[in-house]
Amino acid sequence: QVQLVESGGGLVQAGGSLRLSCVASGSIFSIKAMGWYRQAPGKQRELVAEITNSGTTNYADSVKGRFTISRDNGRDNAKNTMYLRMNSLKPEDTAVYYCNAFNRVRVGDQLHEYDVWGQGTQVTVSS
Repeated sequence: QVQLVESGGGLVQAGGSLRLSCVASGSIFSIKAMGWYRQAPGKQRELVAEITNSGTTNYADSVKGRFTISRDNGRDNAKNTMYLRMNSLKPEDTAVYYCNAFNRVRVGDQLHEYDVWGQGTQVTVSS
């Protein structure tokens, strides 16, 4: 199984920056893509940014040009670390940010796909 641990959230003023980190450990060979999602109070969880194993990225329109997602697969492939650099933060970016890993593994002749989620980290942007 894959385990995800996030860090880097906090309180920042509008216009400021934060960097979130997510360390993936365990059966990381099954990870096909990783991403950041966020959930504000009273709203549904939404995709912020995602990155595939080949480095292809995708961003929500609301964060394009301000957020940058990246991954470091580590020297010995024992861990994957994903980052989210957030610049020019706005009060509407306030939410709990969750790390996600999309996994695919073949067991015999069956293909299993599943998501793993981190515990979430709070980001609060004051106006």
